[in-house]
Amino acid sequence: MKKIIPFVALLLLVTGCSTKKELSYLNNLDLEETGGESFFTMDIPDYKVQPRDILYVSAKTQTPDGMLEEILQGKNAPGGSYMQGEASQYIMGYSVDPEGNVTIPILGKMAVAGMTIYEISDTMQAKIDSFFRHAYVEVRLLSFKFTVIGEVRVPGSYVNYNDQLTIFEAIGRAGGITETGAKERVLVIRPVGNQTTTFKLDLQDKNILASPAYFLSPNDVIIVQPVPKKTFNVNLPTYAFILTTIFSTITTTLLLIDYFE
Repeated sequence: MKKIIPFVALLLLVTGCSTKKELSYLNNLDLEETGGESFFTMDIPDYKVQPRDILYVSAKTQTPDGMLEEILQGKNAPGGSYMQGEASQYIMGYSVDPEGNVTIPILGKMAVAGMTIYEISDTMQAKIDSFFRHAYVEVRLLSFKFTVIGEVRVPGSYVNYNDQLTIFEAIGRAGGITETGAKERVLVIRPVGNQTTTFKLDLQDKNILASPAYFLSPNDVIIVQPVPKKTFNVNLPTYAFILTTIFSTITTTLLLIDYFE
């Protein structure tokens, strides 16, 4: 039984170690062979607005005294707190209804589902120009939220205030992948309309740079799967207890047999 304890400790040490390859991102990207630089063709998507998205819309015009004045007085007026939190965004922003329309003061109801932010901005600008001279329209997407769960240090939901977000940036926001996370087993779940699309990513493979899931979309969920040995490590104390019990029983039995003989 005394020999079992060192064996179990050695087994724990071996199974708990990670190789340099397992800990690295893009570990097959050989910069030495390419002279220190590589080029990958990336398809950078333009997100198309969907029902229930939340938009920030502002329209400003210049007054006779040279000051800028907000035309759309109300929810998005200057000085508002639309960026202070998710609840404020929902209250202050303009929601796209289930039919894909958004209702804006002065502009009325507009169909925006399936359009990019830039297309919506151009359409609203054309309408504003018919009412005001020298007006400027600004449209942004407020509801770019993504979720990272699984084997990361800080799982949770996050809000992105940029137009684009890569899978590495998202995982970085979540504190990075833990030692028990499998960088080659990352799942991205993406809702698109009435369907859900899934992508399996290998963060150690350079080909991820050309993947359609390299750039994330609003409401994406990233799941980092655990390495297979995590299950063994979690159950190792149980295995050790079982082995110790078995060998203790065998030892006791052998001692009893030897005693009675």
